[in-house]
Amino acid sequence: MPRPPKLEKISSAEALESARETRGLLVAPGALQNAAEFFRKYFPNQSAAIVADTKTFDIAGRTVLQVLQKSGIPCVQPHIFTDPKFYAAYNFVEELESKLKSHNAIPVAVGSGSINDVTKLASHRVNRTYMAVGTAASMDGYTASGASITYNDSKQTFGCPAPLAVLADTEILRRAPREMTASGYADLSAKLTAGADWIIADALGIEPIDAKAWQMAQAGLRNALGNPQKISDADAAAIGRLTEALMLGGFSMQWSNTSRPASGAEHQFSHLWDMQHHTYNGKAPSHGFKVGIATLTITALYEYLLTLPIEKLDVDSCCANWPTLADFEKQIRTRYASENFVDKVVEEFSAKYPTREVLRARLQKLSSVWLQLREDIRGQLIPYAELKSMLQTVGAPFESEQIGIARTRLRDSFVQAWYIRRRFTVLDIIYQTQLADQCLDHLFGGSGPLRA
Repeated sequence: MPRPPKLEKISSAEALESARETRGLLVAPGALQNAAEFFRKYFPNQSAAIVADTKTFDIAGRTVLQVLQKSGIPCVQPHIFTDPKFYAAYNFVEELESKLKSHNAIPVAVGSGSINDVTKLASHRVNRTYMAVGTAASMDGYTASGASITYNDSKQTFGCPAPLAVLADTEILRRAPREMTASGYADLSAKLTAGADWIIADALGIEPIDAKAWQMAQAGLRNALGNPQKISDADAAAIGRLTEALMLGGFSMQWSNTSRPASGAEHQFSHLWDMQHHTYNGKAPSHGFKVGIATLTITALYEYLLTLPIEKLDVDSCCANWPTLADFEKQIRTRYASENFVDKVVEEFSAKYPTREVLRARLQKLSSVWLQLREDIRGQLIPYAELKSMLQTVGAPFESEQIGIARTRLRDSFVQAWYIRRRFTVLDIIYQTQLADQCLDHLFGGSGPLRA
């Protein structure tokens, strides 16, 4: 049975060499003052166009503009989104794209998730590279390919390159709102369960682990998550480690050309809630907060699953009771009858549906490697109670109700999240082994960790 690669320390500079699209990275205190030198290195003889919203322009955009102008770099009029409800939506991509078509300047995205994604896609649509200036350690998307944009009332990932260069001033990152840093911390924690899912997919021969991508996503993970109190206190070194780990997560996705290194079952929950347009107190919870709750949820699932004797699995019974694809499609169309994305769910689920013959071989393999696989997964995860305390310490939600997800909905999300993506995860394990009901009854039962 293949084993997860042994982790070895990897620097951001080493990871950068493996990135397919990003060529420059500067994360340091006072980095804004180096913006002109950095821009000139990666965009020689080019003019610049600051892209920000009203808040991020005040936080860092004005300073970047002044530094560039003082150095003699030509700058066009900044494009500042003034809509108080600005978010990563397609209409804002179109607005920026129209502005970029009026000049040839290099966009300089000053902000975090929404600004970066909107600028990433708009730049791609006008065949231009861009530079990102981070203002919060809130997500791993700075260095990730693809932009997560709401289009036709659905959150979708559009293919487009990562920024050519990324700059982040840790003094600015330290002063970001506590909830934004907590969101980045929660987003980073997802690499724990995503890694466990990849270990399973690798062991079953479904999706082999890419050793380089694994190193970039996992090597600095424990160190970055290891002192949540210092993250909460905005300690400079701790924020720097968090930022570097988030950047490396993006590089791992660039290298492998897939989100697999950073995304597993926990992201399927988050994607589901996005598709359902979930809001709480009038707005959508941050990506990191949704992922953090889902990571806790999947960690709880794993802890129980690892206590079960899957090495003794009744493979014949599992295969005999495995529904046909037609039966599954009926279930999906019934469950999602009121949703406009039902056809997409059918497409995704159909892409990963195993026939009974394939299922039999898969489950026989699972039972034969389970004892070793169980130990590898245990070594990958942080225990549920400990992870819950860590998220609470940094100021991230640690109960699903804190993002507006009731326990009944959280339980329903297990099967809904399984359907919506073709990626093989622990959700496939519990449904293909016919253990889902047993697992969920335990998790949400009287003494279960997810009980109301």
